[in-house]
Amino acid sequence: MEFFNQLSPGWQLTIVAAIKVVGVMAVLLPMIAYSVMAERRVSALIQDRVGPNRVGPFGLLQPLADGLKSFLKEDYTPAHVHKFYYTLAPAIAMVPAFLTFAVIPFGSTLGGSEKMVIADLNVGILYTFGIVSLSVYGIVLAGYASNSKYPFLGGIRSSAQMISYEIAMGMAVIPVFMFVGSLNLSDIIQAQSGSLFDWMAFKSPMTFLSFFIFLVAVFAETNRHPFDMPECETELVAGYHSEYSSMRFALFFLGEYAAMIAGSALIVTVFFGGWTLPIAGLNLPAHSFLSGLLHIGIFIGKIAFFMLVMIWVRWMLPRFRYDQLMDLGWRRFLPLALANILATAIWLFAAN
Repeated sequence: MEFFNQLSPGWQLTIVAAIKVVGVMAVLLPMIAYSVMAERRVSALIQDRVGPNRVGPFGLLQPLADGLKSFLKEDYTPAHVHKFYYTLAPAIAMVPAFLTFAVIPFGSTLGGSEKMVIADLNVGILYTFGIVSLSVYGIVLAGYASNSKYPFLGGIRSSAQMISYEIAMGMAVIPVFMFVGSLNLSDIIQAQSGSLFDWMAFKSPMTFLSFFIFLVAVFAETNRHPFDMPECETELVAGYHSEYSSMRFALFFLGEYAAMIAGSALIVTVFFGGWTLPIAGLNLPAHSFLSGLLHIGIFIGKIAFFMLVMIWVRWMLPRFRYDQLMDLGWRRFLPLALANILATAIWLFAAN
């Protein structure tokens, strides 16, 4: 500790940020692994099956076995692909989801001083939208580089789908900013740290509608059922990753589940009070190490709830037709999001 205090402020900030990054990754990677297992077990329950239960007690080591299998399988590159882009695509599809966590406050403070956010940007939400939109390049590149009709169609579908729903997603959060008066995600959480009706999802009819539009847009942005048109096994075999195998195939799934967790974290942060609970003592900044850890646990628990919602929806609802998907994005959600912004402006003007 004495050595740390002797360092320059720049080095101190760098070391603290590096520790936060390591800590976030140490939690995020197991969450991704066990989200895959949770999906398999939930789908098994819905379909009256058992699911993975052989590897380790209650099947808890199944994610480790799956990861090991991905590493050990033959990494085959078909002769007809564009090799450079074929290799680059899985990384581009995966990295943006991880970068999103840089600005998401995952707790209050530890010891009453250090904020539990890697980078507390004043335009945090704009950063997340800018980064999340990059993931489509990985999918489009995978479709193009595979030099095959089914992956190409999957890549084209994904690009059209993400463009369609990103607009509605961006407009959905504008009413929240109008209520809070800030683009900083930490400020948005602080604005929700009172009662249950301070949470943006329940604060007004407009913010509830914003939450609903944002939730559906997250499903579309992460290519989750019923918006999984880029994969759509019944039409496109496996879509954009049809020609992939081994660890490169696994990287697409790593990116998908990381994007699901990032989307759930954004929903929790913007609409459901982040790391707070509407109970005395849990909705205030932490003043001890233990309360700081408790807030982190609350945040992870809320994310787990929305992950279960996304898994449940996949196995309970039928897939949209592609024309229905486009119609919902452009002719329903876009006008609805615009009208919601106008209604919020009228509401706030009347209130003041």
